[in-house]
Amino acid sequence: MPSATLFSLLDDITGLLDDVWIMSKLSAQKTAGVLGDDLAVNAEQAIGLKPERELPVIFAVARGSAKNKAMLIPLALLLRAFAPGLVHPLLMCGGAFLCFEGAEKLYHKVRPPEHAHEEGGSEEQRISGAVRTDLILSAEILAVTLGVVAEKSLGTVALTLIVISIVMTIGVYGFVALIVKLDDIGLALQKQPQTWKQTLGRLLLAGAPRMMAALSWLGTLAIFCVGGGILAEGIGPIHHLTEKLATPLALLAEGAVGLAAGALILGVVQLVRSKKGSA
Repeated sequence: MPSATLFSLLDDITGLLDDVWIMSKLSAQKTAGVLGDDLAVNAEQAIGLKPERELPVIFAVARGSAKNKAMLIPLALLLRAFAPGLVHPLLMCGGAFLCFEGAEKLYHKVRPPEHAHEEGGSEEQRISGAVRTDLILSAEILAVTLGVVAEKSLGTVALTLIVISIVMTIGVYGFVALIVKLDDIGLALQKQPQTWKQTLGRLLLAGAPRMMAALSWLGTLAIFCVGGGILAEGIGPIHHLTEKLATPLALLAEGAVGLAAGALILGVVQLVRSKKGSA
């Protein structure tokens, strides 16, 4: 009898793990777009840093991201249990904040602040800004995952959220660390005896600065696309329009919504700041 109970328990655990694995794969597919934006946004944080400080900054942001998810998972479970209707309004607020941050980044690219001595600000500013942005991106990832596992048991939901959080954090920041170290990889390859490795090393060294410069703009664009996408989903006519468009056009439309919303919010914030300054 005890052996039958043990086998039944093991069967239940296996079934739960299988369910979590399937739900995690579905959630990863659904959040692939946010993952790409997350990569672009976080790779931007290493631009302009000294080479020896690139990985420490990336890993500091990764730790902040892990803390964000550890805080958001219990909150997501509480919202699912007691106030599921609040998930979407909170995401809309987060989307508006992302649009504002994107507009502010773009404004500072065009008109750098007079007090900014380093591109992108100090390490502390970079890390805190990246962790704030990650909070919204992580919230969207978990909200999408909640939608995928909405009909599942609490155990399946909790485990799926944990698995997605771990995989996304390791995947994003591991890949970002690889991107920012492409020049070091190229330099190491140039020292190898094989001709093809030397050629590949030269290509990486030549392409790494261009890639990092492109990522600076892609990171800002990604913020507009994610924030605009969240806002567009909550505005009926725009959501219906983007649903009918092909993926590239839909992204362009969402980016335009994000840019317009960000510019509007930034204008209001600048107006408030100027009035406070004059007062």
